[in-house]
Amino acid sequence: MRKDITVEKLTLEGGNKLNKTELARQFGCCWETIDRRLNPDKYKKIKKKRIYNSKLDPFKSIIDEKLEKMNVPATGIYFLLKTKYNFTGKYGIVRKYVSEKKEQIITTLTIRFETVKGYQSQVDWKEKLKLHDTNNNEYVISIFLIVLGHSRYKYIELTFDQKQETMFKCLTNAFKYYGGTTEEILFDNMKTIVDQVRSNYTQVVINSKANQFAKDAGFKIITCMPYRPRTKGKVETLAKIMNRLKAFDYEFKDIKELNEIVKKLNYELNYEEKSQAIDELPIKLFINEKEYLKPVNYEILENYSLIEKTYKVSHESMISYHGIKYSVPIQYIGKPITVKDTDNVIYLYYNKKLICSYRKNEKYKYNYNEEDYIDILKHSIFTEKTESELEEYIDKNLNSLDRIFIDKGEEINDRRNK
Repeated sequence: MRKDITVEKLTLEGGNKLNKTELARQFGCCWETIDRRLNPDKYKKIKKKRIYNSKLDPFKSIIDEKLEKMNVPATGIYFLLKTKYNFTGKYGIVRKYVSEKKEQIITTLTIRFETVKGYQSQVDWKEKLKLHDTNNNEYVISIFLIVLGHSRYKYIELTFDQKQETMFKCLTNAFKYYGGTTEEILFDNMKTIVDQVRSNYTQVVINSKANQFAKDAGFKIITCMPYRPRTKGKVETLAKIMNRLKAFDYEFKDIKELNEIVKKLNYELNYEEKSQAIDELPIKLFINEKEYLKPVNYEILENYSLIEKTYKVSHESMISYHGIKYSVPIQYIGKPITVKDTDNVIYLYYNKKLICSYRKNEKYKYNYNEEDYIDILKHSIFTEKTESELEEYIDKNLNSLDRIFIDKGEEINDRRNK
C-alpha cells in the first residue's frame, strides 16, 4: 500500500474523480485502497466496548436494597454475601460498588430536593439557647425551624421545650404560615419522631403518634441517614443563623419582646435577605412554590397539640396545675383527672369524659366553679344552710379573701368560674 496516495492526488481539476480501477493501475495498488482513501468514513471501525462480567453482578440488587433501606456498610454487605449467598469475590469490589452507589444516591437526592417545588421541607431545632432579659432573668429557649426545600422559605418559632406536643403545635403553625404542607418532611432522628433509629441491622421505627399526625396532615415522614449529610443542609444552615439571637442577650425586657424579635428575624430571612444557596429572596420563589403545597385540615391537627397530664383531685375537690388550682365536682375527690392544655383554655377529663373547662388566667391562683364551691360547702360545715345563705356566704367569703390579699400587698387571687 502506497502511503503517498492522497485525496488531492485522486481528484481531477473541476472536482471530477477518476475511475477507481484506472487510479489503482496508476498508483500500483488495488481499487479498494483507492476507495478507502476517497471514503474514509466507510472504513472506520467501531470499537466494541468489552463487557466485563463481575462476580458482583448477581448480587447488586441485594446490595442496593441494603443500602437504600438500612444503610448497611460495605463490611456488613460483604459478610452477608459470603455467609448466605456463597459470594466468592473479594471485599475490594464490594467496597468500590458500595462507595459509588452511595455517591449516586446522594447526588440523586440532592438534585431532586433542589428542584422539585412543594416536594420536601426540613425540620430541626436550635436547642437550649440561654438568653437574659434586662432584669437579669435567664431563659433557656429552643427555636423550632422548618424550611421549604425549593424556595428556602422559612418558619421559625420560639419554644421552651421540644416535647412532641410542642412539635405538633409548631408544625401546625408552620402549615398555616405556608398555606399547606410539602409531600414529605425530613426530620433528624429526634425522639419525638423516631422510636428506633436505623442501624446496620434494623430499620427506623417511626413513633405511632407522629406517624398518625403525618397521615392526618398529609405528608410523609423521612428521617436522615448517616451518609446523606447534604440532604439536611438547608435547615442546618438555618440553625446556624439562629446564633444571631445571642446578640440580644440582656437586650430585651421580657419574653414577649423576645418573641417579637424572633418573628422579625423570620420576616427578614424571607423578605429582605437573599439565600446564599439560590442567590434570591426566598419570597420570590415561594410565590411559585406555594401553589404546589398540599392543603391541611387544621381542625384535626389542633387536637395533637393538646398537652395531656393526669392529676389527683385533693380533699378540697381541686387539682393543682402549674401552680394554679381548679375546682372539680366533689364526686371526683381522690380520682385521677386528665388535663388537656390549649393556648387559652384547659379541659378537665375523667375517663375521657369532659367534666369542665377553665379559661386561663395566671392572675388568679384559685379558680372555682360556682356549683363545685357550693357542693364543697354543703358537704363540710354548711350542711344545714339554705341555698340563699350559701350564696350570701360565698360572696362575702370571696370578697373577704380579696381584701385580705390586697391588705398583704398581693394580687387578688380568688375568683369563681362563672
